[in-house]
Amino acid sequence: MLKTLRKRILALGVAVALIAAPVALPVAVYADAAIQQNLQCGTTFTTDSTAACDTSKGATTINDTIVKVINFFSAIVGVVSVIMIIYGGFKYISSGGDSGNVQSAKNTIIYAVIGLVVVAMAQFIVQFVLNKVIPAGT
Repeated sequence: MLKTLRKRILALGVAVALIAAPVALPVAVYADAAIQQNLQCGTTFTTDSTAACDTSKGATTINDTIVKVINFFSAIVGVVSVIMIIYGGFKYISSGGDSGNVQSAKNTIIYAVIGLVVVAMAQFIVQFVLNKVIPAGT
């Protein structure tokens, strides 16, 4: 039963990831160069694409992309961990004093909390590495 539940939860996590990925990830849109430059510069719409402006506001760096992906997967793992904690709580309550079921429920809760801690540490590690590789403000 536990094995089928794990498969179902994994399938649910994959389904949520596949459904939410297009929403969370940026989409490339190709526009006319003059219109694109006007949008980046914040100027009115003209057909003159020779004017120069600071386009750094519209540029996305690899840092931003990595942070978005890590945040997306962290949110998924966080939701799954909370669901597993709730499930472990229900298992604990419905164990009826059976020591095997109580231990299984405790393990479920402990592993879910460990998962949350690992995700939190992954956030810190990724931020630390990105700040060392590509310092902020460059």
